Order: sequence, then structure tokens, then C-alpha cells
Amino acid sequence: MSVTIEKPDKPATAPQPAGSARSLVDAVFRAREISIAGALALLVLFTWIAEPRFLDDQGIKDLLLNAAILVLLAVGQSVVVITRNIDLSVGSVVGLSAFACGKFVSGTDHGALTVLALGLIVGAGCGIVSGALVSFGRVPALVVTLGMLYIIQGVDYWWAQGEQINAADVPESVLDLGSGSVLGIPYLPLIAFVVLAGTAYVLRTYRGGRELYAIGSSPEAARLAGVPIRRRVLAAYLFSGAVSGFAGALWLARFGTVVADNAHGWELTVVSAVVVGGVAIVGGTGTVWGAALGALLLTTIGSALAVLKVDSFWQDAIAGALLLAAISVDRIVRVRMTRALRKRSAR
Repeated sequence: MSVTIEKPDKPATAPQPAGSARSLVDAVFRAREISIAGALALLVLFTWIAEPRFLDDQGIKDLLLNAAILVLLAVGQSVVVITRNIDLSVGSVVGLSAFACGKFVSGTDHGALTVLALGLIVGAGCGIVSGALVSFGRVPALVVTLGMLYIIQGVDYWWAQGEQINAADVPESVLDLGSGSVLGIPYLPLIAFVVLAGTAYVLRTYRGGRELYAIGSSPEAARLAGVPIRRRVLAAYLFSGAVSGFAGALWLARFGTVVADNAHGWELTVVSAVVVGGVAIVGGTGTVWGAALGALLLTTIGSALAVLKVDSFWQDAIAGALLLAAISVDRIVRVRMTRALRKRSAR
């Protein structure tokens, strides 16, 4: 009698972790954020060596105050860019909101919270119009937001008629928001940090935030997965507009004096900060932390050039060079990352 001995089955190959692709992407962008932080630290160090007053108490406060509004705008822009769209109207929204808030409080005793709420409302209204045209009207984002830029600027100029809101007419409580501090830290950077941290948490933790990345990575795949693309894109523009309007109210608090063309031309600076910070212009990747670092880097470059008495022309030239470099690096990283993910899938 013969006995058949069955060989034990070979153990199945361990499947790749579901989050391996995401871990690779996270690692890449953490490295990019670290490199931006390193470049920022080197810039500050060299400028401090050349001019020690650059990092005295007032110098540090000026750096934080100068970056606060740009950081806010970069956060709002990042949420839109992640969805594979763009918002070129943010600078004009800041100007309209700043003038509207200044006009509203001029010669009154309205408090800072009222001004901030008005800024949010003005900005949110502009964001809804842009978002509705892009998401439901299916008009290209570049066309919509460029048109909104000129429309808002036209409305602002027509409304202002050359008028200027002076700091003497702005309530003291509003001006205190722009000049006050807690434990030596100005209010504006603290506000910007709270908005930044809250946005980062929502994007990473909540389903709606992760769906924005899905839309930017592949709109067709997101649609097949049941993602409400139109509503999410509308929400992204609403958020960007609200943050821009909020930044306009803070502009009034920071400077006191406002005119119709405040923040004119900031659109490209904001886009530069976002892209330099590692948010892919084609959507789907990047973090608001990186965008904030990009904004801080650009404003620090401007401050360093001023301290070193370098022509302000070079600030725009350097910002343009950084933008081109960031887009080139983003393309190279994307190609290599795609290859690495394909190799992992083949295994």
C-alpha cells in the first residue's frame, strides 16, 4: 500500500501594503518641504551674517508680518490647485475686500470681528461665482478667474473713484489687530498659522479633503468612484475666496490705509509660492505646509534683498527663476515617482 504525501502549499507572496504608494508620495514631498526649509534657513543665516539687525526683535516681527497675508493666500490657492484648477483672482479679491472693509468701518466704532466677518462674506461671494462657473458651467479655470480678476478690479476702481481710506478713520480695535501681539508674537502670523494648521488637518483627515486630491490626480477616476466633483471644486473656490476676503480684512488691519489697487499683481506671487512649496500645478499632490514655506521663502527673499540694498527688480527675477525651477523639479519628480510606483506594482 502506497502512501501519498502531499507537499504543503507554498506560502503566498505577501501583498504590497495598500498604503505603500501613498507612503512613497508622502516621503517625496516631506523631502521637498525639508529642502525648502533648509534653503530658507541658509538665506536667513547669510543675510544675518551680512546684516546682524536682520534677526533682531523688530526684524523677526517684520518677517512674520510680511509673510502672514501671503501665507493665507497660498493656503487658499493650494486647495484650488490640488483639484487641478487655479484662481488668478485672489489679489483683486484682497483689494476689493480691504476697500469694502475700510469703507464700512471708516469713521465708525465697529469692532475687529465685524471687519473680519465682512471680509469673509465679500471673498466668499467672489469665490462662489468663480467656483460655479468652473464646476457647473465647465468654463476653464484660467479663463474664469482671469475674467474675475478684471471684473473685480473694475468694480473696485469704479467704487473707489480715487478715494483713499486713511488709518486715522479706521477704528483703533481694527488697527490693534494688525499691530498687536501676544507673548511677543504678532496676531497676524498666529491667525495665519491657525488657518494653515486647520486646513492641513482637514485635507489629510476628512474624506472631503482626500477627495480633493483624488480629483486632482484623476478627475475621471474620481467620477467613477462616486466623488461629487462639482461640489468639491465649488467648495475649493469658496474656501479660496473666503480666505482671500479674510486676508483683505487683515490687510486693512495691518496697513490702515487702503486704496483700490491693494495687492495688485499678487496673483502670480501666490501661484509662485504654492508651486515653489511643492504643490503640483497639475493637481493631486502637495501640502499647504509646503505652500506656506514657499510663501515664507519668497517674502524672506524680498526682505533680505531690501536689507542688503539690492535692486527690487531682482526679487521678481528670483521669484520667476524659482517658479521655473520648481515646475521643472516637479516634472522630474513626477516622472521618477511614476516609474517607482510601476516597479512596485510589477513586484
